[in-house]
Amino acid sequence: MAETTTRVLIPESFQGGTYDIAGQMGLIWELIKAPLIVPLLRVCVYISLAMSLMLFFERLYMGIVIILVKLFWKKPEKRYTYEPIQEDLELGSSNFPVVLIQIPMFNEREVYKISIGAACGLSWPSDRLVIQVLDDSTDPTIKQMVELECQRWASKGINIRYQIRETRGGYKAGALKEGLKRSYVKHCEYVAIFDADFRPEPDYLRRAIPFLVHNPDIALVQARWRFVNSDECLLTRMQEMSLDYHFTVEQEVGSATHAFFGFNGTAGVWRIAAINEAGGWKDRTTVEDMDLAVRASLRGWKFLYLGDLQVKSELPSTFNAFRFQQHRWSCGPANLFRKMVMEIVKTKKVTLWKKFYVIYSFFFVRKIIAHMVTFFFYCVVLPLTILVPEVYVPIWGAVYIPSIITILNSVGTPRSIHLLFYWILFENVMSLHRTKATLIGLLETGRANEWVVTEKLGDIVKNKAAEAAKKPAPKFFKRPKFKFGNRLHLLELGFGAFLFVCGCYDYVHGKNNYFVYLFLQTITFLICGFGYVGTIIPSS
Repeated sequence: MAETTTRVLIPESFQGGTYDIAGQMGLIWELIKAPLIVPLLRVCVYISLAMSLMLFFERLYMGIVIILVKLFWKKPEKRYTYEPIQEDLELGSSNFPVVLIQIPMFNEREVYKISIGAACGLSWPSDRLVIQVLDDSTDPTIKQMVELECQRWASKGINIRYQIRETRGGYKAGALKEGLKRSYVKHCEYVAIFDADFRPEPDYLRRAIPFLVHNPDIALVQARWRFVNSDECLLTRMQEMSLDYHFTVEQEVGSATHAFFGFNGTAGVWRIAAINEAGGWKDRTTVEDMDLAVRASLRGWKFLYLGDLQVKSELPSTFNAFRFQQHRWSCGPANLFRKMVMEIVKTKKVTLWKKFYVIYSFFFVRKIIAHMVTFFFYCVVLPLTILVPEVYVPIWGAVYIPSIITILNSVGTPRSIHLLFYWILFENVMSLHRTKATLIGLLETGRANEWVVTEKLGDIVKNKAAEAAKKPAPKFFKRPKFKFGNRLHLLELGFGAFLFVCGCYDYVHGKNNYFVYLFLQTITFLICGFGYVGTIIPSS
């Protein structure tokens, strides 16, 4: 048979490097860079700069307003009708409204005693208080423990009810909705909601309820969260910085200027009539609290935030628990925005200015743009411009605007100002997950309705530390057991490798010295990728 030969059909310019794959890739890159990559990356830069400016003006607006609020606004007791409720010699406690306390739970082994005990310790007439423990636990042992704790308090004269459901449909929203259907609730005017790790002070109701009693247009009084484990590790310190800004600025500004903000799902007191008028609890998203707040606001109800009224709670102290929580908190608002934007536009009970505030400021900028610009600009677009030097990013967009936004974000937690730079790097890592969750919520795909209950440890860490201190030191060091695969997060490791390559390229060829930021960001991605962010103890 005649011999046959194989001919490689590639351009002449490639034939000298047929076996040089790297050389061929380089030639292909040069061929497509000018007509395709450069224009596309420039468009991404312009979009990123536009989003940065939107976020900048939003932060600047809130910064100016919060200064005016602190300097010139009257205290809530002066802005609204307020008079403490006192026991009457003739009427006794009957002038106190009947209040329902709802405590939703799901396998809360470590914290159920804390929340139940705090609710039973509220200084409110016992005959005017109903405590409802809504237990969706699937562990029979935990269910029995919670029920016995309720019986223990009931034996002391506390009106406490232990409620379970056959199924966990609707998650927390389903439990709260089912709880309001109970016959004994029809006598209650207000409902206070506390998650299983929340510990209200005894005077909580005495400080919050008068605003609802004397101001019939107020539907919700929201308290501020304080964190009992904020100093546990670097992860909890980072969370405290983000949440303190939310409560110190975002909630305060919304309350003072629009009498509207997103209900935080716990540590708040609702007027039950407002819940019913708004359509009750709905489980169409994983942010049932925000859903109810928006619907109630569109019907003309007002909200009041009390920054001085504080409730102790717990922050997630493991990176996996924090990631699941952030997925729910980012995916849910985006999904709710998709479902409610036209309803907000069409409503006739609120002003055009309030509609604009809810759609643009509350939802679009804070819940969508804030996540996306942090990730796309600082973790994708800016590093790519190092590999494509033809694309220019102005210094005001790359440095000045982000620096001002960061300074404005830091006002909530002055004690952690020395951790500000690491907080920026950590927030950039988390923006990866928040952006992913936001897109899932907007497109309503995949994990859009996923609900993973945040793991709570209560006092277990403190108790174990105390026990360890009492015990004599062991003679031999025993290596702790853990599965390395449970710590490994490939997405963070992948982006860490990408940023490291960009940093090396900038160190060799770049002119902007971005490699300093890129190497630090790489380290942060790797720390999170290997799951060690929750084990680092911050210095005070």
